[in-house]
Amino acid sequence: MEFQGKKILVVGSGISGVAACGLLKEEKADVVLFEGNKDADPEEIRKKSEAFADIPIVIGEMADEELKSFDMAVLSPGVPTDIPMVCTMRDAGVLILGEIELAYQLSKGKVLAITGTNGKTTTTALVGEIMKNYFADVKVVGNIGIPYTSVARETAEDTVTVAEISSFQLETTQEFTPEVSAILNITPDHLNRHHTMECYIRVKESITKNQTADQTCVLNYEDSVLREFGKTLHTKVVYFSSKRKLENGFYLDGENIYYATDGKAELVINVNDLNLLGVHNYENVMAATAMAVSFGVPLEKIREVLVRFQAVEHRIEYVTEKRGVRFYNDSKGTNTDAAIQGIRAMNRKTLLIGGGYDKQSEYDDWIEAFDGKVKKLVLIGVTAQKIAECARRHGFTDIEFADSLEDAVTICYQNAEAGDAVLLSPACASWDMFKSYEERGRIFKDIVRNLKE
Repeated sequence: MEFQGKKILVVGSGISGVAACGLLKEEKADVVLFEGNKDADPEEIRKKSEAFADIPIVIGEMADEELKSFDMAVLSPGVPTDIPMVCTMRDAGVLILGEIELAYQLSKGKVLAITGTNGKTTTTALVGEIMKNYFADVKVVGNIGIPYTSVARETAEDTVTVAEISSFQLETTQEFTPEVSAILNITPDHLNRHHTMECYIRVKESITKNQTADQTCVLNYEDSVLREFGKTLHTKVVYFSSKRKLENGFYLDGENIYYATDGKAELVINVNDLNLLGVHNYENVMAATAMAVSFGVPLEKIREVLVRFQAVEHRIEYVTEKRGVRFYNDSKGTNTDAAIQGIRAMNRKTLLIGGGYDKQSEYDDWIEAFDGKVKKLVLIGVTAQKIAECARRHGFTDIEFADSLEDAVTICYQNAEAGDAVLLSPACASWDMFKSYEERGRIFKDIVRNLKE
């Protein structure tokens, strides 16, 4: 695809817009930046990056005739593809691309791409580490926080790019073709953007649309949508399962993960040798291993990474062990669904720290998920009383309140016995006491590391 001399509109001035503008300027395209926030200041936008220097910036809206004058438009992931300005351009024959497609057009090497509703970031990070353990030149990009366009120029024919791809990014792919793709799972999400579940599923499945018969798609056998989808693919399909043995593919049997070929199974790893906890993480491990094996990485090189890989920061992240008590940071558990996964991941009696900013959530499902595993609940923040009342309604009464996160950690440590876990998994946002869940998690880890044994 040729970009030199083309008139191209970049929509959105965030990190994707910065990277897209920089790359297109290097390609000698005629670039215009559009920022839909009518209150934005062009000069403040220019201060964000050198990529915005010397290009026109349009704020708020553009006339239809001007929109129709572009050869292409590059949309940031957060820009819906069905808003009026995009529809106007598409109807006029303007080529609509996303940042992922732009980067793919201008990069070299091979791509492994991961999508799904949950688990993308952990799986992408794990695949990235496995690739780095075997290949010399590896990039990890996409929805994980590093724009693909920011590294496209740095790729070569032997580069391996591992990309986390969201449904938003998949909407605007054209020729994007991963050597190995994975769809981890599909559950309802982003329906305000995709409108129907059918559309959301179709977008997720489109990660395979350009793959050929000698390329591979990794699918979750326990997701009924994906199991049926696999039957329609002309690519190689590798399944993984957390609930049953497979004749071919990866599966969890008790505490062991196996790789089966024609019914003959080879042990990949015992889950107790992992630093990751919970069945959802074992699924991520199987998906990552399946992708790596499909890409030619030997199992022994994969195992080297599996045993040392740590959880993504703030997501059921092992911190340390003190006096036989293991501490886990799940500060990213900012809603009840995420926090339920945190509890399910614990394989021992747990003292749980919860509470925070009130998003008008209900906590019944979360409390029900305690299921005899949580031995004490220590509450902080605005929601403390609300959560306590909910817990008592469900018959859970071992509750204490703390004025600060430090007090909460101290209470847990004083009441924990060797073999227990202390888990920060608040089921609430952080904004009442902290700037972000990242800050909350970092402070928790500092407090834990400073505890005296």
